[in-house]
Amino acid sequence: MGVLGRLQIYVLSRTLAGLAGAFVVIASVVMLIVFVELSRAYGGRSDVGFLRLVELMLLQSPAIMLLLLPFILLFGTMAAFVTLNRSSELIAMRAAGVSAWRFILPAAGAAFVLGVVNVTVLNPLAAELNGRYEDAKAAIDEGQSRGLGARAVWLRQGDEHTQIVIHAQSHDMQGGVVRLQNVSLFLQNVTQGGALQFTRRIEAAEARLDPGFWRLSDVREATPGAGSVRSETLSIPSSLDRRTAMEKFAAKDAVGFWRLPETIARAEAAGFSSAPYRLRYQELLATPLLFTGMAVLAAAFSLRLMRLGGLAGLAGAGVALGFAIFFFDRLCGALGAAEVIPPVIAGWTPPLVALLAGFTLLCYTEDG
Repeated sequence: MGVLGRLQIYVLSRTLAGLAGAFVVIASVVMLIVFVELSRAYGGRSDVGFLRLVELMLLQSPAIMLLLLPFILLFGTMAAFVTLNRSSELIAMRAAGVSAWRFILPAAGAAFVLGVVNVTVLNPLAAELNGRYEDAKAAIDEGQSRGLGARAVWLRQGDEHTQIVIHAQSHDMQGGVVRLQNVSLFLQNVTQGGALQFTRRIEAAEARLDPGFWRLSDVREATPGAGSVRSETLSIPSSLDRRTAMEKFAAKDAVGFWRLPETIARAEAAGFSSAPYRLRYQELLATPLLFTGMAVLAAAFSLRLMRLGGLAGLAGAGVALGFAIFFFDRLCGALGAAEVIPPVIAGWTPPLVALLAGFTLLCYTEDG
């Protein structure tokens, strides 16, 4: 058992080295592409220098890297096992009576742990950095568009009792504070049957979003069948924050794992479809299973003995299958977001397919 434990630790160390190598290569390519795209978009701006571009690149890249983590696992694990195969170490392990199931277990275990860390730590961190990127990008775009004319904006907020539609002729986010100019608010009550009943309209010269409420100035209120009432200021409760206010609701990939339940509830209360967020929640819950499946697939496609030939073709088939599973995952995601299939099925089917495909190939390779 002691020798077997050392073998598993050795295989785990080689797998982690392969993953680190794949991460460095893919991360370098991603950051290069992101930097080039940012340079094309903002390189001609006098107020956006080199350091600002690097900052934007570092804020945006983590979210893209998390999207590519399944490929990092596929390429890194495959590279590690192909290296072990080429150096005849796998042959020596088999000759010592070690089953392939035993030396693939460390790679699968590492992938599962990485999936848990990705969901609980890396995903919220990447979402926060992506949110800062969107804020910085919005500030740059706002500065570019200032003086080119007002941009109208439509927002919506609400709960199970009230729905509010907000229209503003222009907006800005100076100092990180959302301000709307020439604002119209249409307030509607939700009846017991779920229908909307218009109750009043509010016009304001400016609306400022403070934590938990809109602060309106130079206000005029009007209700059906009654005259208008003027006031200097008025506060309206709000469930929006500065980020979701300008984006209506954040893209599902920009919401961290721990914030998803709250975001789902807020979207449903405001009358928006929560399907994309429920889908994202199920995808994240299934991530450890997807990573494990990718690691098992990569290892299973790398076990063919070198002297039998065809290892390169088999490894290429493994890469192709990995891409097929990725596109299948995207297809299920699109169907789930459109509510064609339930989010639970859309989120869990691709990881299960990847894991079952890996186990099937491993059984065929190892047990005949």
